[in-house]
Amino acid sequence: MSVSEKRFLDPTILASVLDATNTGIVITDNLLPDNPIIYCNAAFEKMCGYDHDEIIGHNCRFLQNKDRSQEARFEIAEAIRNGENCVVEIRNYTKDGQLFYNQLYLSAVKDLSGNVTHFIGIQNDVTSRKKAEQTLQMNFKETEQKVIDRTKMLKESEEYLSSIVETIRESLLVMDKDYTILSANHHFLNTFKVSLNETKGKLLYDLGNGQWDIPELRLMMEEILPTNNPVLDYEVEHEFPHIGRKLMLLNAHRVELEGQFKDRILLAIEDITEKRAVEQRKDDFLSIASHELKTPLTTVVGYVQMMQRLMPENSSERFRSVVDKTERYVARLNQLLKELMDVSRIQTGNIELHMDYFDFDKMVRETIEGIQAATRGHRIIVKGQPINQCYGDESNLVQVITNLISNAIKYSPDSKEIDIHVSRVSSFIKFSVRDYGLGIKEDDLKKVFERFYRVGEIQKNYPGMGIGLYICDQIIKNHKGTLWVESEPGKGSVFSFTLPVNLDKKAAYEY
Repeated sequence: MSVSEKRFLDPTILASVLDATNTGIVITDNLLPDNPIIYCNAAFEKMCGYDHDEIIGHNCRFLQNKDRSQEARFEIAEAIRNGENCVVEIRNYTKDGQLFYNQLYLSAVKDLSGNVTHFIGIQNDVTSRKKAEQTLQMNFKETEQKVIDRTKMLKESEEYLSSIVETIRESLLVMDKDYTILSANHHFLNTFKVSLNETKGKLLYDLGNGQWDIPELRLMMEEILPTNNPVLDYEVEHEFPHIGRKLMLLNAHRVELEGQFKDRILLAIEDITEKRAVEQRKDDFLSIASHELKTPLTTVVGYVQMMQRLMPENSSERFRSVVDKTERYVARLNQLLKELMDVSRIQTGNIELHMDYFDFDKMVRETIEGIQAATRGHRIIVKGQPINQCYGDESNLVQVITNLISNAIKYSPDSKEIDIHVSRVSSFIKFSVRDYGLGIKEDDLKKVFERFYRVGEIQKNYPGMGIGLYICDQIIKNHKGTLWVESEPGKGSVFSFTLPVNLDKKAAYEY
């Protein structure tokens, strides 16, 4: 049969077939830095719990979370390095941190010249099989005497554990499978102004003459908990007749052990009413302070500019130096005030993104040229491929790129290069900034995008308020993109974000 006579499967049908299969499938681009994922099917999204937009652009290693020392990871790295196929079983983690075992079939795709262009990963969730194997191994290892010893130890520890529960500065209820209260610690009794007689032996929803018959609480206990054990940080707000409005953070766990404590339900209740009120007062203060400072600071900026224009030609160098320093510090104060106002608008939802088409490559080039002109000690190197048109808020994206590059320069004083990489990954634009500086500890990685959070060691040596990355994260999220960081102390950091290439032009985005 000649080539012209061959029938090829329509790409749309092929995509439908891949999405219909129960087997997870990902495709990575070996020609792009860090071999990013450019395609994943619906089965893979369901397996790992991440959405399509959160997967594209990442290297597959993000699924291993902190579990980086697995032998399987080195086998995969070796196969990718040599452009070979391999089959491994590897421990992965879902978006909410749940462990699952993945049987991975990795296949290299080569072009006519024998160069590896892509890798295809066929993934099967074998968690049930692995758990069965582990259970079987445990049964062989355990003896009847160990079970007896463990039971004895639990009985002896019951009083000790009860003492610990009573010292916890959080309300705690223990219930049976029917939501009848078996015990309540003193913190619960004191917080909600009830006695032990009014609590123990009562149905949860009957407490306080039905005060705890809260629809959101029923939803968590009866629908969410049975299918998603445990439930963490579930927020409930309720007006109690005798103690007023309470904002509560609930954590629930169903004990699935056999024996005396089988099907017990633990419910921890944190009263965050005052904490949230303090946060609101802080937000209100920031909003008022930033707006009140704006007018006098604008006046000061105007006077400094006037001083620079009207300065006599015979002015002394000392006087000129004082004016220049004043201008720099006023500019810095103006930038801090702008960031505070951005945070205030984010919290109140009053900032709108002005979306339009613009030349992404030109925006990146002009932004970097401006930063490079003001930076003598570092060389900014740009690599990648042209993007052309992008739909978004250009000024806000300039703010994001400026912040990421400025941070890379600021926190890598001993390294002279900053690497920028721009690429198109599937239906996303990917922008990455790599520095070779201080790096970030693993415990701080998840917090760097929080408002006012600053890494302890950096806080001591570098000024700042810890809001720049928070603002960047909010801008990217409201462009329907993702911002993340990979880092290792002493080896630098890589901050990356993705933006969808095709956004709905008519959509309105606010943050």
